[in-house]
Amino acid sequence: MELSVERFLLLLGDTRRVSFNHYRFRSVWLVDCLPGDAFDVLADLGSYPLWWPEVRRAVQVGEERAVLSCRSFLPYELVFEASHHTRDSEKLVLVANLEGDLNGTVGWWVQPCGAGARLVYDQEVTVGKPVLRALGPLLRPALVANHQVMMRHGRRGLGTYLAGFAKGVVARG
Repeated sequence: MELSVERFLLLLGDTRRVSFNHYRFRSVWLVDCLPGDAFDVLADLGSYPLWWPEVRRAVQVGEERAVLSCRSFLPYELVFEASHHTRDSEKLVLVANLEGDLNGTVGWWVQPCGAGARLVYDQEVTVGKPVLRALGPLLRPALVANHQVMMRHGRRGLGTYLAGFAKGVVARG
């Protein structure tokens, strides 16, 4: 059995720095499209349900804000508001604050890569949903797996959506 830092600190009796409700994720996606097209789709929070199966709803509540509802394979839904605080179309960088069942930040960095684009997704959040906070120590591995499935599906869905976007099949703007 592998001894994680959290488990080691618990064995030492040091729980001050251990948070079973804090998560950091990074994903790197390679997509076959122009970097600017990827950026435009990622910047449009309202379009996420069109290409990301686990994003069940997105309701725009402002030009740079939307309330998102997400559910992967585990039987719970996360609802949070995402609001862009960085949207740089020249550097192809998006960073949003999240508030609600997830609290923290999420960012997309879009870079040219060969004939396509490399998308780097960084998320650092604390769970706000009370039932998940209470069960965090027990469910952490399942919650991480749930996130990984969601990211795989998002990557596939975005690739398919961008293929139509580049051909003009998907309405722009």
